[in-house]
Amino acid sequence: MTSLPAYAGRRCHNVLNPLHSTVYFSPDYQKELASAGVADRRASTFVGRAAALGKVGPGVVAAAFYNYSYDLICEVVPSVWQSTTPEDVVAARLRTADTTLRRLLGEQAIASDDMAEAARLALRAAEACTRHARPLYAAHADLPVPDEPHLALWHAATLLREHRGDGHLAVLLDAGLGPVEALVSHTATGKGMNPRWILATRGWTQEDWDAAVARLRARGLLDADGEPTGAGTALRKEIELTTDRLDAAPYEHLGAAGVERLTELATGFTTTALGAGAFPADLVGKG
Repeated sequence: MTSLPAYAGRRCHNVLNPLHSTVYFSPDYQKELASAGVADRRASTFVGRAAALGKVGPGVVAAAFYNYSYDLICEVVPSVWQSTTPEDVVAARLRTADTTLRRLLGEQAIASDDMAEAARLALRAAEACTRHARPLYAAHADLPVPDEPHLALWHAATLLREHRGDGHLAVLLDAGLGPVEALVSHTATGKGMNPRWILATRGWTQEDWDAAVARLRARGLLDADGEPTGAGTALRKEIELTTDRLDAAPYEHLGAAGVERLTELATGFTTTALGAGAFPADLVGKG
């Protein structure tokens, strides 16, 4: 295997992951889910990813997703499976990926050699992902790879996202950060989701948020203004570095030249998607 700089895999992930995430902010997503029988709009925030797990109960979803309120999940799962099937939801999400990427990137990019190359590279990286202790990755790895290059790239981005994410949750658990504390500490860095979006989609209340802030202050991780202390900054840095280590295999497998090329291609696609309004302007920030 080729030794890579510690940041190389994270840098590649940071430009691939938005291609996957465009689906959840697409106007097509709710329409496709509704056509598949998902009437509860709250379900869209997690049921699309949970569908790969099959008809599991709320406990499995809460364990796999970590930072969603169990109460919210219970309001949706398992009742959602009375009106649809996991297979139909998986198909609806893939249709959303198709229409969304076509709209954001344009047909020329969709049909380009660069798209086909990016798909090949991302799928090659995903060959080195591992299933053990990674439930969301493992569930998605059992899904077929789409034939069309842009959907194959989206699928590979999904695999790499879930592989890193599953490892990241283990690191958060080891760091003693509960679901809301993890969200609060990430948002405090300025790189996490805006609290308004978190409270609107994750099922937590303002009281839950404030209580987590108080716990982080008591641990010396946030100051009186809610900003990260030196210890808080160091902890978030260590969390990312450990996540990098747990997620190194796909990028080591691809090799330095492949990672550099995939990062270059994905940066171009993601930049185009961002310019086309793929995400809300206020999605990230301290509020």
